Amino acid sequence: MQGTVDGFSYGLVTPVVAYVMACLGGALGLRCTTRALRTPSWRPGWLALGSAAIGAGIWTMHFVAMMGFTVKGVPIHYDKPTTFASLGIAVVMVGIGIFIVGYRGAKGAALFTGGTITGLGVASMHYLGMAGMRLPGELEYNTLMVAVSVVIAMAAATASLWAAGQVRGFRWSLGASLVMGLAVSGMHYTGMAALRVQLHGSTGSPVDHSSAEVLAPMMIGPLVILVVAGAVVMLDPLLVAGRPAWQGTAGAPLPTTRSPVRAGHRPPRSGDPRTPQSW
Repeated sequence: MQGTVDGFSYGLVTPVVAYVMACLGGALGLRCTTRALRTPSWRPGWLALGSAAIGAGIWTMHFVAMMGFTVKGVPIHYDKPTTFASLGIAVVMVGIGIFIVGYRGAKGAALFTGGTITGLGVASMHYLGMAGMRLPGELEYNTLMVAVSVVIAMAAATASLWAAGQVRGFRWSLGASLVMGLAVSGMHYTGMAALRVQLHGSTGSPVDHSSAEVLAPMMIGPLVILVVAGAVVMLDPLLVAGRPAWQGTAGAPLPTTRSPVRAGHRPPRSGDPRTPQSW
């Protein structure tokens, strides 16, 4: 028997909060990636922190959205080892993609490879997290919709890593994180649209607790990761202010060209008609 599935049992609350969490993780992770591209000596640490922030953000986004997922009359539980394994695979695969871009640059084959691996990490986290769901039935997926969700994840990851590699300041990364949050949320709900639940036998027993009560304690660890990443970002003035226009790609001031002063030559005074008005 096919179960009655509702992915929005709390209305727009869970989708909006999930989107905010995806944007938060994306913003912190992309800013850390940007910082890594500008600070070679601290690059591994920044990339690792960025990987943890993005992984924790998308994992939290997924399970905030799952708080609104119900199957009528059926209690839903989550296997903790599988659930936390989905967090681990998100951090590791996102990390591989970010490290490739961090060391090879956000262009060409490195960007494509890093974006693909990162996107596959997002998709793997989603479907492994779904595999950790325990209910009296089986989960079935529409193959085409699953493929679409994976493509969305890879495209979103590639675009976000490309934006991080542009090193154009805080607003640029903020815009990229908003797009990344929208794409990750879109990937999640596309994957959920592919889902069908086939129940075993008749149901009708009351649900003893909500998904929120089960999932909320599991989110403490990932939320701590986001808080720590946020604190590091807020304490780093270069991450907040972004790269000034007069700095080069690596954050160093651009060299200036000065005309040689000949002996006996008087430099023009301020206001002198010969003083150039623009350089």
